[in-house]
Amino acid sequence: MKAEKQSFSLSKERQEIIKKEMTRYETKLSCLIPCLWQIQKEKGWISKSAVSWLSEITQIPESHIYEVLMFYTMFNKKPVGKFHVQVCSNVSCALNGSRELIAELCEKLNVKEGETSSCGNWTVSKVECLGACDEAPVIQLNDSYLGKMKKESALSILKSKLNAGTF
Repeated sequence: MKAEKQSFSLSKERQEIIKKEMTRYETKLSCLIPCLWQIQKEKGWISKSAVSWLSEITQIPESHIYEVLMFYTMFNKKPVGKFHVQVCSNVSCALNGSRELIAELCEKLNVKEGETSSCGNWTVSKVECLGACDEAPVIQLNDSYLGKMKKESALSILKSKLNAGTF
């Protein structure tokens, strides 16, 4: 475990942001979400070594950090592709074709649900709710929401993002 702690590092900029977050709240526990978010923004996911590092910096037990990390689905617990495609599977989206959309995306992008493609570009995940029922079915592509997605339009948008090198 010691080797893991030593192997984790963040840029000076992110470290400064985390230090600032630790001073913003009455209790250090309140800084966990913003601190985890900063780690994910730089690394793309939250590793065990990141949790150990954050625990050491904040003096918050790893068990408390894991409680927050495991509760929130916005945190990636394993590496994801360059493009993380999250498809809402809640009632409104399911009734409007999200199940079929997930299947089509996985087939066309050559990736299994919840996994990353061999090229490293795509991770397709089914998520419980993206909070945009009026736009069903909804996809979250990295940090952007795309609503009223149909198979053809979703694939077209995803491929254009890849070709444009955006995100």
